[in-house]
Amino acid sequence: MNTAHHSTAPAREAITHLEIEPSVLYFGTPVVLLTTENQDGSFNLAPISSAWALGQTVVIGLGLEGQTAYNLDSRPDLVINLPAPAQWPAVERLAPLTGRDPVPAGKPEGCRFEPDKFAAAGMTGVPSRLVRPPRVAGCPIQLEARAERVQPDARGDFLIVEALVRKVHADSRVVVPGTDHIDPAAWSPLIYNFRHYFGLGPELGHSYRTQTPRDRETPVAGPALAETAPN
Repeated sequence: MNTAHHSTAPAREAITHLEIEPSVLYFGTPVVLLTTENQDGSFNLAPISSAWALGQTVVIGLGLEGQTAYNLDSRPDLVINLPAPAQWPAVERLAPLTGRDPVPAGKPEGCRFEPDKFAAAGMTGVPSRLVRPPRVAGCPIQLEARAERVQPDARGDFLIVEALVRKVHADSRVVVPGTDHIDPAAWSPLIYNFRHYFGLGPELGHSYRTQTPRDRETPVAGPALAETAPN
């Protein structure tokens, strides 16, 4: 008698790992737009693809030669604006621009000086409450902050900025009514994934620590701001 056990579970596909050397490691990071104050009192607007939050501190990676790094050296106030996925064309319009004149030698080929980045991107600035740099009107989440620590990274190629958030502005459509919580079903960050832009897909589940749990059997609609046009 054959007593061997035959599993009905699907066979796992074998995974083969390759040793590679990618030129960048942007494995799904949120895009933020930073507004800072220029020396003449005007304002700079710059897209950044290296940012993460720990408590009320946002850690940002910057190029050494950009106008943002130059501004934060003596004027530490800034606004961290988080665009919605549909705003990616405006973000990309900013990508080849710099607020430095002349253009730093380390900037990518094709980069050009632009003194009015808001106009170039088709975006509008609105006054902040606690800092001089303006918020970006079309961004659903805007964080007024102050750079408390700016220092080179381990290799000296970039700057690491630790910014303490002082005021949070959130579009009412992404806030859970009657709370101070962002509704993750209504909000989707713009994700920079190996130099391509993405939004979030459907929810898979939630952490046991969430304060906004939902019934997994209830269908979750796409982010409320997925079709918000750039302002």
